Amino acid sequence: MGLRLPLGDVTVLLGPAVARSRVIEALDDDSGRCASGHGSVAVQRLAAAPHDGVDERLAAVRAAADGRASIVIVDRLTEGLAAADRRVVLTALRPVASAGRAVLVDDDDPVAALAVADSALRADPAGGLTTESVEGRDYLAS
Repeated sequence: MGLRLPLGDVTVLLGPAVARSRVIEALDDDSGRCASGHGSVAVQRLAAAPHDGVDERLAAVRAAADGRASIVIVDRLTEGLAAADRRVVLTALRPVASAGRAVLVDDDDPVAALAVADSALRADPAGGLTTESVEGRDYLAS
């Protein structure tokens, strides 16, 4: 699967959970490439264990911000958190992208992730991906 992600942006995956999961699983961490497609770049995945609290998840986000990865894949990092804690973790992703990384987010609550997103990709059950703008849209995220 070829997927181009904009540097400096948080991109959220939308669509059915199964379709989003397939997209995340299909991405090959060893095939990250720069915009020209010639040079390889580091990819880092962020995920959490069910027992991880907010502090552990925020530490993982900070490590990504301090790391050398150009692409950060956020795989359901907020799973199991209350809404307020979810927002704290998702908001912490903004500086990771602002430092010039491409951040792709698959979250249990993609609507909440839209609050920090610059763009969106909609995954459909047939395996297709379409780009969606998040500008000018109003979302309710609780």
